[in-house]
Amino acid sequence: MIKWYIVLLLLTCANAQAQQNVQFSQYAFNGLSVNPAYAGYKDAWYVNSIYRQQWTGFPGAPRTAGISADGPVRMRNNGARVALGGQFMADMQGPQQSFAIWGSYAYRIPLDADNTRRLCLGIGLGVTQYRLDGQALQYLDVDDPVFPGGGVNAMAPDARFGIYYHTPAFFLSLSVLDLFSRYTSSRYSWKGFDYGNIRKTQHLYLSTGCMLPLSAHLQLKPSIMIKDDFKGPSNIDLNAMLMIDRIIWIGGSFRTGVPIWKGLPDNLETANAASAIIEYYASEKLRIGYAYDLNINKLAGTQGGSHEISIGLLFLSKKYSTANPRYF
Repeated sequence: MIKWYIVLLLLTCANAQAQQNVQFSQYAFNGLSVNPAYAGYKDAWYVNSIYRQQWTGFPGAPRTAGISADGPVRMRNNGARVALGGQFMADMQGPQQSFAIWGSYAYRIPLDADNTRRLCLGIGLGVTQYRLDGQALQYLDVDDPVFPGGGVNAMAPDARFGIYYHTPAFFLSLSVLDLFSRYTSSRYSWKGFDYGNIRKTQHLYLSTGCMLPLSAHLQLKPSIMIKDDFKGPSNIDLNAMLMIDRIIWIGGSFRTGVPIWKGLPDNLETANAASAIIEYYASEKLRIGYAYDLNINKLAGTQGGSHEISIGLLFLSKKYSTANPRYF
């Protein structure tokens, strides 16, 4: 009997050719995780760390940790045109692991004299190490040739591209991650058995949102994100965050699947999860966030939800700071 139940999803599903990208509930507070063009958006250097424990109590459940930094590096008369970013991500799913490092470059084009509207173009280059640990498996037949006795390792370079447009009260983001996943010839095999499904697949991210003033102390930020790998049902996140006195954000999101490109099987539920999110700005520089995801599909009774913690640190500078608020 296999110790990690999730292996059944990784190795026995004939239609699954690659794994899904990492899912974060607080991506709205770390746009670099889904779009390289987001680098430098805050007009100051920003460091964000995050840890996610998914499906608490479920054997082999995904665990993800990451840290990123981004900021402007070159000035023009109307603001910094160039920004850089870097990320490190570790993703563990039972016996399957991936470790990735990314570098991002963003060129930011001001669209008004006050530099409050920008069109940003970004590219990212990185490399990921994929590993399938055979020693983490327990099975009845020791000589079963399907499972590697040691481990399967492979490294793959990749790229991402993004466009990011923003004003003080609106944003629109479009990006494609893992551009090379469909074209690289790297093999993930053990004794002739193909483990290509440990490779992340190409994903499209489209998101937009705005700030709506409700009173002198309250503002509402509704947003939507569409995620698609063009191989199955598309995912849609509907989000709403309420900002109180620019100190506390309280809100949540609802995640569901819709048949934009392909129809959903009759036995697949569209509803996926609901999230409760809170962000606290302890100071102008420090943000602390927490999200709890509750599955609302058939998986709900087998685990205790997902927990996600993030910490953001902003390095303010007179040279790069701006009077325009950065809500996205």
